[in-house]
Amino acid sequence: MNIISKWSLMIGLAVAFASCKKDDSLDYYQGGTAPVLTLTDSGAAITSANKALNSFSLSWTNPNYQFSSGISSQNVNYQLEMDTLGSNFTNPKMFVQTISNNLSYTFNVDEINADLSNKMGLATGMPHTIQMRVVAGLGSNNAVSLPSNVLQFVVNPYAPPPAVKPPVGGVLYIVGSATPGGWPPLSNDPSVEQFTTISSTEYKITIALNGGGEYKLVSVPGQWTEQWSVAAQDTYPNGGPFVLNGANCIAPATSGTYVIDVNFQTGFFTVTLQ
Repeated sequence: MNIISKWSLMIGLAVAFASCKKDDSLDYYQGGTAPVLTLTDSGAAITSANKALNSFSLSWTNPNYQFSSGISSQNVNYQLEMDTLGSNFTNPKMFVQTISNNLSYTFNVDEINADLSNKMGLATGMPHTIQMRVVAGLGSNNAVSLPSNVLQFVVNPYAPPPAVKPPVGGVLYIVGSATPGGWPPLSNDPSVEQFTTISSTEYKITIALNGGGEYKLVSVPGQWTEQWSVAAQDTYPNGGPFVLNGANCIAPATSGTYVIDVNFQTGFFTVTLQ
């Protein structure tokens, strides 16, 4: 019998199994039923003309987690997962939406289109087969997770606006103590800190970084009208989401030559040691 304390889910199943002495103060987990996921409304087609309308509407059944004292009163968390066919919900770019204490969810057309193209990285203007499921779990650590059945859809996302506003002039620089030129005024030729333009929404540079130094991305060195960085200080030294007018980025701890790829379409950047 699987045992789990509904008063202290954090102890984990392994600890519960290791306990041989019965404790009458604990409830005993007796099971649950995997939620059944249903498409309740296919909604409007995913097109730019319909972006203000609702698309998919999904609902699912309560797993009814059962303890020795009866049905659990714990809050049930749900993770709505969306992945491409064949990835089996293992893709690093799989979309996950956390939903608490609710048995349904409706996607707005513009929302699901951004999820498909910007977050999952699916090419626009062509069909893709995706799968959806919902995974139920108890507590903050989603103990005794129960995945639902899988629904399958064919989607054709349209090109959405960039997740982060790109430079108006189409030029991007990196400045800061992590870079060879430092903070403006730069101590060297500014071209050393200039990114190569891959597209109107993607920029790339290969540059020496001082380990642990700070930096920001700007459209004009010395001007701060347009500046891009992480939302919170000392986060994502190897890349992650970025925002307009955030806190200083921090370079990886080890000094070296790095390739920085900034994608305004997805709103993510990467910092890779060369």
